[in-house]
Amino acid sequence: MAMLILGLVLFLGVHSVRIFADDWRSAQIARRGENAYKGIYSLVSAAGLVLIVWGYGQTRVVPIDLWNPPVWTRHLASLFTLGSFVLIAAAYVPRSRIKAAVGHPMVAGVKLWAFAHLLANGRAGDVVLFGAFLAWAIVDFVSARRRDRAAGRKPVPGTLAGDAITVSAGVVAWLVFAMYLHALLIGVRPFG
Repeated sequence: MAMLILGLVLFLGVHSVRIFADDWRSAQIARRGENAYKGIYSLVSAAGLVLIVWGYGQTRVVPIDLWNPPVWTRHLASLFTLGSFVLIAAAYVPRSRIKAAVGHPMVAGVKLWAFAHLLANGRAGDVVLFGAFLAWAIVDFVSARRRDRAAGRKPVPGTLAGDAITVSAGVVAWLVFAMYLHALLIGVRPFG
């Protein structure tokens, strides 16, 4: 569990700099340059991600069951995860009304993904991993919306075509991940 927690501290910590130390972040970018800052950010993020994967794998070797979720929570988690994939796609598709309405669809997608996985998993490692991501995403979403309001940012109006592309991309990505990649990368088949 220690490696998982260390990985979460590194990964979510570096992703929280803008939330808790935006002035420091701006100073570092001004001092080092944007590319150098992004390079350091990426290295710390990658190290954190490696530790998260390794640490989470360790928690699955000797799992600590906290509760046994009912089967229906897996079905609900699949539905919520579909929504999270659509939200994440919205972060990358220009001129989507979904992006305009949500404001920060990537972070909203992480929130929904983490919540879905908390519903369907009852082990200590799951609670630590998905609970940490959910807590971070809630705080980050609030912080990002506050920054938007303070800067007077208005969402770019979306189009029906942008929404169609967003939903299609999200559904296709979800299908590929749920049917193939989840078992390959995580070792769990969501539908079997």
